[in-house]
Formats: sequence, structure tokens, C-alpha cells
Amino acid sequence: MAGSADFDLYRPTEEHALLRESVRALAEAKIAPYAAEVDEEGRFPREALDALVANDLHAVHVPEEFGGAGADALATVIVIEEVARVCCSSSLIPAVNKLGSLPVALSGSKELKARYLTPLARGEAMFSYCLSEPDAGSDAGGMKTRAVRDGDHYVLNGVKRWITNAGVSEYYTVMALTDPEKRTRGGISAFVVEKSDEGVSFGAPEKKLGIKGSPTREVYLDNVRIPAGRMIGEEGTGFTTAMRTLDHTRITIAAQALGVAQGALDYAKGYVRERKQFGKPIGDFQGIQFMLADMAMKLEAARQLTYAAAAKSERNDPDLTFFGAAAKCYASDAAMEITTDAVQLLGGYGYTRDYPLERMMRDAKITQIYEGTNQVQRIVMARNLP
Repeated sequence: MAGSADFDLYRPTEEHALLRESVRALAEAKIAPYAAEVDEEGRFPREALDALVANDLHAVHVPEEFGGAGADALATVIVIEEVARVCCSSSLIPAVNKLGSLPVALSGSKELKARYLTPLARGEAMFSYCLSEPDAGSDAGGMKTRAVRDGDHYVLNGVKRWITNAGVSEYYTVMALTDPEKRTRGGISAFVVEKSDEGVSFGAPEKKLGIKGSPTREVYLDNVRIPAGRMIGEEGTGFTTAMRTLDHTRITIAAQALGVAQGALDYAKGYVRERKQFGKPIGDFQGIQFMLADMAMKLEAARQLTYAAAAKSERNDPDLTFFGAAAKCYASDAAMEITTDAVQLLGGYGYTRDYPLERMMRDAKITQIYEGTNQVQRIVMARNLP
């Protein structure tokens, strides 16, 4: 697995290229055949999870000291990108495992890392991230979930909304108020909550436009009593950890956007070469060529920005906040345009579920919304101009 020692700016190494080849082959053989069925039935892609775990691709970011592959940020991007190329829902397995566990990796104690990153690396559990609430989306200051100290424990109460892979994941990074007066200025703390903890329950799966194979549910915390040792970092540092996490993981959303856009472009290219009208392939018409050229240009620009952001994530550069937001915003906007144009290139066929492009277009939309809407990303960029 590619590691940071050979990480030169953001140019992919030979090892990265080999990783891409192997993930693409796996995705096409073990994940793609189930993608339409997973979407149609709205079920979790168990086949994808099994294939990813069997090949140690479900959480490649986990450091080697905890049994992980120790992949660098670009290698993680490549894995997510190649899985999303065939099934966006399945790409949320490695993406959200990183999102949920990165707070532990960034701010947790050595004991906490060993306890939770090790089973994650072994594929024994998945991790989810609980920040948003019914009244606290982009405004984390509106958080209502409380964590009250009680001796050697904390008692958590509240509701978390829009939680990806909720009910499937065993572990949850939960942000909660420990000092309601301070809120985002030192009043939020982070904790690891386990699915099996008494008082943890889940709402019904949301009925969504896309990524139907990845369950999105509310997480209910009803007097959930956990040991104080499950706090991630010091009390009051949760919001800082949450924002640091998103600086790194917004790049994984960009990777997801790259993948679904690449899948749509690849399918559209094949179609226009075969589809004939007026006696020749429609790909011979200049209007179609212009569309394909624009799609490929936007995709490559998004890829270069995303890979540059991955390099900054690996090095923890001071301008990472800007680049993470920029990559997520640009790549997801590009993915929405590219998948929409791909549907257009197939005409009426693109609008039917007999072809994968309408699913890709529906799946692409969420990349403009989660981990901060693209309007919020523009605010983040403006506040962090290089």
C-alpha cells in the first residue's frame, strides 16, 4: 500500500498506479454487478463490504501500528474514486470509515486508538460520524446533544441526524455539548459511542434521491452512559477536532465525485461510439464531441485539484482548509454537470433505469451537499484564501 515516505508533491507513484489497477479490477468484478440491484432495493451493499474487507480496502487509512494498511491520503482517494466509479453507495464504506475514525486518529489517546482502530482495520466493525442534528446542520453552534459528567462516566442525551451507515456501523464518533455556555468556543466534546451501548437506537432509513445502498438514519441517545475514557481528546476540544477532521475528509467526498463522474463519462463514451443516427456514430458529430471534451476537461481539472489537496492533507499543510473545501466544491459541482450531460448524451435511454447513468446522476447530487454544502464550502474558502 502506498505510504507517505514516497509521497512526492501530488504526483501518483507507480505504487499508486498499481493500486488503482487492482481496485478497479476488484470493483468491476465484485461490486459493479450488484450496483443497480443495491440502488433498486435500497439495501446495504454487503457484497461490496465483503470484497473490500477481504482485500484490505475498507479502511486503508488506518496506520500500520494498529493493523491497518497505512495508506497515504492519495491512496485513500484512489480507493474511494475507483469504487465510486461503479457504485457510489459502496464507496461510502471506505470514505465514512475514515470520516468516523479520523477524530480518534487525530486526537484520541493511544489506548483509544488501539481499542477502536484495530478492529476497524481488521474489518470487524465500521465507524460513523455524528455531528449534524435536526436543528444543527451547517450551524454546529445550534447543537443540543448533551454529555454530562457523572463520576468516571459521561451520560449522553440527544438526537443526531443524517448519519451515514447508521445502524450498520458498530462505532460512532459523537459530538456533544459539555459546556452549553461556550458551545463552539470550547463547549463541545467528542466521544466514541458503541452501537451496543444501552440507550442507543436508530430511526427509520431516510428515503433518498440517491446513494440508496448506504443507510442514512437518525441516531438516538437516551441516557447513554459511557466511560470517561471514551472521550476523544480533552474536554472542550470536540469542535476543533470535528473541523480538523473535515479538512481532511472533504477530500474523500471530492474523490467520490471524481469516481461517479468518471463512471458516467466512461459509459457515455462507449455509447456514442456505438449509437448510430443519420448513418454514422453520434460520436462523430461535433456537438457531441464538444460535450465530451468539456466533460473530460472538467473531470481532469477536478482530479488535479483533488490530488493536490490530498498531498496537502498528507503533509498537513497550513492551507489545507482552503484546498479541502475547494476540492470538494469543485469536484462535486463538476460531477453534477458531467453526470447530467452523460444522461443527455444517451437521450431517452439515459432517462431509464435500464442504463446506469440516471443512478449516477442521482448519486452525484449528494456530493454537493454532505460534509458541508457547496455554499458553505465557498464561505470556508473565502475565509481561508491563500
